[in-house]
Amino acid sequence: MENKILDVLIVGAGLSGIGAAVHLTKRCPGKSFAIVEARERLGGTWDLFKYPGIRSDSDMYTLGYNFKPWTARRAIADAPSILNYLHETVEEYDLEDKIRFNHKVVDADWSSEEALWTVSLQHGDGSLHTVKCNFLHMCSGYYSYEEGHNPDFAGKADFAGEIVHPQFWPEDLDYSGKKVVVIGSGATAVTLIPSMADTAEHVTMLQRSPTYIVSRPGEDKWALRLRKFLPAKLAYLLTRWKNVLLGLFMFNLARKKPAAFKGRLLEMVREEMGQDVNMADYTPSYNPWDQRLCLVPDSDLFDSIKSGKASIVTDHVDTFTKDGIKLKSGKTLEADIIVTATGLKMLTGGSAAISVDGQPVNFGEKINYKGVMFSGIPNFGMTMGYTNASWTLKADLTSEYVCRLINYMDKKGTPIATPTLPAGEPMGTEPMLDFSSGYVQRAIKDLPKQGDRKPWRLNQNFPKDIINLRHKAVDDGVIVFSKPGAVQISSVVEPDAAEAIAAE
Repeated sequence: MENKILDVLIVGAGLSGIGAAVHLTKRCPGKSFAIVEARERLGGTWDLFKYPGIRSDSDMYTLGYNFKPWTARRAIADAPSILNYLHETVEEYDLEDKIRFNHKVVDADWSSEEALWTVSLQHGDGSLHTVKCNFLHMCSGYYSYEEGHNPDFAGKADFAGEIVHPQFWPEDLDYSGKKVVVIGSGATAVTLIPSMADTAEHVTMLQRSPTYIVSRPGEDKWALRLRKFLPAKLAYLLTRWKNVLLGLFMFNLARKKPAAFKGRLLEMVREEMGQDVNMADYTPSYNPWDQRLCLVPDSDLFDSIKSGKASIVTDHVDTFTKDGIKLKSGKTLEADIIVTATGLKMLTGGSAAISVDGQPVNFGEKINYKGVMFSGIPNFGMTMGYTNASWTLKADLTSEYVCRLINYMDKKGTPIATPTLPAGEPMGTEPMLDFSSGYVQRAIKDLPKQGDRKPWRLNQNFPKDIINLRHKAVDDGVIVFSKPGAVQISSVVEPDAAEAIAAE
């Protein structure tokens, strides 16, 4: 499939990519597009991770799409339920023939002469081919699928048991009746532990420092009541906005009154665990929302600890030993299995090499535009969800904006759109993500920045982004619209290019 030309190429067939395809189908009818997916199945995160208990860490009324109501009972859903939701979406919008599996983007180069991206795709067998597109929409997430963050703990080779990273969970791992130590205290750890504790002899969470842990009902009773007397779409919309506004209120409260908010979170832990709980194991050194809060449905983690099936140890690893882990305090933890829930490796744009007119793009030097595009990169969108709310809230708005931009380019006959920094006006910058989490800090130098003024700053606010991305003028004087230097786009776009990919 050499040199096929598309209007839009979507990279990634996970929650973001499938949503982007639906929005494109609905808002830009007639545009040729394809979805390329490096793996052999759709689903992204929800298909990649196989560890016990894998589930959403947001409610599905906001993690679900704005065009497709979530109708299952549980608001905090497991991975199979989310995958089922994705498969339903693909079927409902007839996207099966648009997805090309085992197609990994290796590099992409923009040509201003052609107003086209040339994208190199690697097949599962290692062979390469290229496809051209006018707009490249990256929906490949924010972390590496090939490797997680795996610290080189001293003595790893001495451990007689099995060491497992959650990103590469062996489906045949038998932990029944065994002692398990989970290193980490983030969302993965708090999900794993209650699930493993049901059959393991004992599960210990070994954390360097505590994380804020909040219990939330697995079912949204308000939503279930609304469904009884309202149409599904209206009940979903009302529940979605209730959860959006409640989440935004709590986030703003945490920012404005961190001490009081922290006190209430810790009081909730004490209510869960009883007055004799060692609060040192539950009291982080940072303020709420300096890192993402960890959600546990129906108090499952707290219940596992209270039952004695699980426990928390706050300490540092000194070295692995034959039988477990020796801690800096001198204590030892016996283990048959060690799970290194030590985090992700962040990437921008996946592992692909991106270039503009032959010049390599260093995302660490780029400034975000409206949370969708980047300074100096034409016709390039990237889906990055919220850090303080559900990913899909922002993913939907991102896709809507990309469609608005494409339609505006068509209307004006200017097939190139480039976010352009103001000439002669220095732009102050700060990290695009202001989290203190380890996975963010490890990658901070390679992540895009945000500027000191709109539209170069992130909102992290869904209602504001509705105005910003859905309603504000596309031509805001910041995006420069232009025509190609050599070839008019109308002479190269082939409307049936997506069918050519499907027929490959």
